[in-house]
Amino acid sequence: MRLPLTILTGFLGSGKTTLLRRALTAPGMAETAVIVNEWGAVGLDHLLVETVTEQVALLGSGCLCCAVRQDLVATLYDLLARRAEGSVPPFRRVVIETSGLAEPAPILYTLGADAGLERALRLAGVVTTVESVAGLATLDRFAEATAQAVLADRILLTKTDLLPAEPALRARLAAINPGAAIESAAEADAAAALFIEQDAQFRRRLFAAPAAHSHGLETFTLALRRPISRLDFARALGGLARERGVDLLRVKGLIGFADRPDRPAVIHAVQHTLYAPEWLGAWPEAAPRDRLVFITRAIPPADVLPRFAMADPVLAED
Repeated sequence: MRLPLTILTGFLGSGKTTLLRRALTAPGMAETAVIVNEWGAVGLDHLLVETVTEQVALLGSGCLCCAVRQDLVATLYDLLARRAEGSVPPFRRVVIETSGLAEPAPILYTLGADAGLERALRLAGVVTTVESVAGLATLDRFAEATAQAVLADRILLTKTDLLPAEPALRARLAAINPGAAIESAAEADAAAALFIEQDAQFRRRLFAAPAAHSHGLETFTLALRRPISRLDFARALGGLARERGVDLLRVKGLIGFADRPDRPAVIHAVQHTLYAPEWLGAWPEAAPRDRLVFITRAIPPADVLPRFAMADPVLAED
């Protein structure tokens, strides 16, 4: 069984580590492996109780924590190998906390581009922290902050005890990513936030269409009005990923292929990589059918629509 992996991201000082620290103290979170890529900046030191190896430490909560010193793929393989051989306590889930200036897309690409990791891990989603005090200014000034919000499946507003989130901030986030759940981190169950695949609303929200441009990002949704074969789909999206992958930040959607219309496939693609489809038993209630949500950098809909001509695509309003 593949282990669920959550990416926790957010701009500098937005409260990622505070959220993670709170989550790790919750019951049921002990069997978690945490990977951070800025060891010196992570405020988890006071939770360390034992050094398991040079690279891996055991937290007071019973969770494992290790640092990305060189390569994320190597770190993940090392951690999975230690789990298999029993040299570290077993874990059932993985959380990657990114640096404050990281864009999630390259990390998503890394996870999907490696066949071994794809067999071992499944993406649970992206959680992004946005602070209420300086959130609007940060989104205005830093493209990285916008990319983090655009690619999020759940957005958690932090520091609301200092300043309640302004309606303008919520409106901005909803405009650039209406598919994300937006809530106060103070009121959210921090542990549940790291398991968004268990959220009953998740699949319905996942396929909502972003509708705004920011920092050169383009967001749009294609509705396919005729059935498409798996081969035609692979050629269309695969060709786009091959030719324009560096600007194809994320594609997600639900597709009922021509040979299996009643059992939809969850589609994920990041940059040059198409993830293997995840097959659902039935169409989720209220989920729009045959929709693909594109988040791109400088790839307009006019460059994408012709590739799916066999499926009679249109830009979707919903």
